Amino acid sequence: MPITEPFEEHTDRYEGWFEAHDYAYQSELRALERLVPDDPDGIEIGVGTGRFAAPLGVQTGIDPAPGMLQRAAERDIAVARGVAEALPFADGAFGTALLVTTVCFVDDLDRTFEEARRVLRSGGRGVVGYIDRGSPLGERYQERKDENPFYRDATFHSTTELVDALEAAGFDDFEFTQTVFRMPEELTEPDRVADGHGEGSFVGISARR
Repeated sequence: MPITEPFEEHTDRYEGWFEAHDYAYQSELRALERLVPDDPDGIEIGVGTGRFAAPLGVQTGIDPAPGMLQRAAERDIAVARGVAEALPFADGAFGTALLVTTVCFVDDLDRTFEEARRVLRSGGRGVVGYIDRGSPLGERYQERKDENPFYRDATFHSTTELVDALEAAGFDDFEFTQTVFRMPEELTEPDRVADGHGEGSFVGISARR
């Protein structure tokens, strides 16, 4: 079963993290803005409260946690309850499939990417945002997993693992962005966004269906 309990019990804490670390949040948004088309006609898989879908213009979202979906609906996202491994949408329904940190919480990563590809039209883009397992922030989260209700049961991935899984699902033509080069609490303004990966803690991947 997908990890929903902490998101249901601690929705306000989830929202509060972004408010307390706004510069990190803005940095992540800017990294994803480079990868998400201006008119994405998309879905966010694991939409949460709509923190990313709404400003990125993604109008549809799916999540297994009802409390999170309620917040997303308040941000004018068309929401559906469900899991990443069994999307209740037709083949080729969307132009963009966005997943932000979702890969940490799914039961089956391979099936998640297969489903994301299925609901994309030919030439559509899958966009994945995540904290790189080997980055300073990724290592901190893993070291302190027991202190954080969201990451206690999370699985962190390296960029290589995610690219391999995306390729296995049939994606190609990869693009990368990265940001959050310092710890979130150290930022005094939004961090720079750079191409590639391996330095920033937050990485964005865009891949073509």
